[in-house]
Amino acid sequence: MIQNLGKNRILWLSVALLSLIAALVGVAKPDVYNQVISMELLPGVLAQDLMTIIASIVVLFLTVRIKEEDSIKQMVILGIVIYLFYGYGIYVIERFYNVLYFVYMAIFGLSFYSTIYSVANIRKEILPNIQLLKTIRFVSVGFLLINPLIYYPLWISQLLPLVLSGQKIEFLYSIYILDCCIIFPLMIIVAMMAAKNEGLGLLLTPVLFIKGFTLLFSVALGGILNLLYHQQVDVGGIWLFLGLSMVFLILSVVYFRNLKLNGENGLM
Repeated sequence: MIQNLGKNRILWLSVALLSLIAALVGVAKPDVYNQVISMELLPGVLAQDLMTIIASIVVLFLTVRIKEEDSIKQMVILGIVIYLFYGYGIYVIERFYNVLYFVYMAIFGLSFYSTIYSVANIRKEILPNIQLLKTIRFVSVGFLLINPLIYYPLWISQLLPLVLSGQKIEFLYSIYILDCCIIFPLMIIVAMMAAKNEGLGLLLTPVLFIKGFTLLFSVALGGILNLLYHQQVDVGGIWLFLGLSMVFLILSVVYFRNLKLNGENGLM
């Protein structure tokens, strides 16, 4: 699916190795976050680090074994790389000025340009031949649009009082920036392309599902870790994010099983 696989492999390995190192340090020595975040945010940060360790190992394993015809593996890698872009974008924008900050910046930049380079290297000749059942396509489009439709109004409603008062919040403002400026527009664009049965949109849809699964699962895990740090636990929120992450995972599996590239099943 992706040409120039050697160069893409170098980029994926670099992002995964740096992410693995940064996340391992964060989990092994959580005091690295003491001066950059409040204690109530620590469980969420450690949950993201734990998810990043798993995600980075998956990317390393797939990248070492990958071949040009392994389209599904390449889409999984792309989804995880976008997750790493989002996760370390939070660390960079929130100014986690610790000993790992330059590593965070490297991951943030590398994951962004790696994604662009990978998408630019998708073989154009396969795009007109991509096939997917109409039912799965429209269900997938619906789930892609669900996040922007729910969270755009919610985030705007939370930003408006800040805009009117000129108040600056200390933490979590990065989520508004990443979601409203990058992730939600990307979801809408890909959904529109998939709705029109355009090949690139059909390929990128499950990529965003993988990103959604990893991110939402890490949020649910953060809720669980609140128990260990004696923080307030939102049981309903844990089940909500866990359920949504499973929906995205199931959608990914169903999508991959039914996606056909050049007349062949995408899993082959």
